[in-house]
Amino acid sequence: MSRESLGHFELLVLLALLRQGDEAYGVPIAEAITHRTGKQVILASVYHTLERLEQKGLVRSSLGDPTPERGGRAKRYFSITTTGLREVRAAKKALTLLWRGIPVHEG
Repeated sequence: MSRESLGHFELLVLLALLRQGDEAYGVPIAEAITHRTGKQVILASVYHTLERLEQKGLVRSSLGDPTPERGGRAKRYFSITTTGLREVRAAKKALTLLWRGIPVHEG
């Protein structure tokens, strides 16, 4: 797989997925991003991003059992792949190196 950069929102989704653990789904991932960033997240954006990340091989999904609460529909659960974890670590390393030595001024 050729290496391409993770977008900002893709990285947020992957980090939220890691926080939620295996078998997370869109709603708690969106809530985790909102909670940590203070910015409202559109659920459709989360699912669109998860689908894109799955196409890139960075996450995988599986369907749970249908539930009456969901009108007989099944939840789609997501988990990060080894490649996805490697990309998150590479992004952290690159960002850490780029931030090193930059003074942060508040004002």
